[in-house]
Amino acid sequence: MGKRVAISERKTKETDITVKLNIDGSGEVKINSGIGFLDHMLELFAFWGKFDLEVTTKEADFKVDKHHANEDLGIVLGQTFKKALGDKAGINRNGGASFPMENVTASVSLDISGRGSFKWAWEVMNVIDPDKKEGYEVKYAEHFFDAFAKQLGMNLNIKIENPNPDLHTTLEPVFKALGKALCEAVQIDPRRKGVPSTKGVID
Repeated sequence: MGKRVAISERKTKETDITVKLNIDGSGEVKINSGIGFLDHMLELFAFWGKFDLEVTTKEADFKVDKHHANEDLGIVLGQTFKKALGDKAGINRNGGASFPMENVTASVSLDISGRGSFKWAWEVMNVIDPDKKEGYEVKYAEHFFDAFAKQLGMNLNIKIENPNPDLHTTLEPVFKALGKALCEAVQIDPRRKGVPSTKGVID
């Protein structure tokens, strides 16, 4: 098996983002998205997924808001994972994980099917306060996950039980569970010959 590494760039009038990825890494990170809260969440994601991940944001329209930098990073991250996976031969394809933090439990189920979709469900939809320091909000996380899932071609379902009014406490177990679930999905099963689909291909 060759190295599953990739680099992707996205440069628009609003952002200039580069992502470097080694799927078979050890969780080493160098992340600068320009959004401190998201940097921390991605560090947790990479640590629990054992992905080596480097994110560089050279330009972003933060004077307007965080929307473009946040969503565009989700786009580039999804594209980079898809590129690194190649034809996806031998991978488990699906994965799932749950992670608690205080009273919150986040459960993630995913399938790298080639048909990107995202859905999350909240047991009780509390009012979640934005992160005080960074101003990061629930809607930004939703846009990030949606972009990531659709660009990777991943069916991503997230359930959050007992969400905490503190955004950090609510989202941290989500990113940890996502890392673990994706780590499981991208692992090579030596018994699997070829692409894990009865169609013989995953777009």
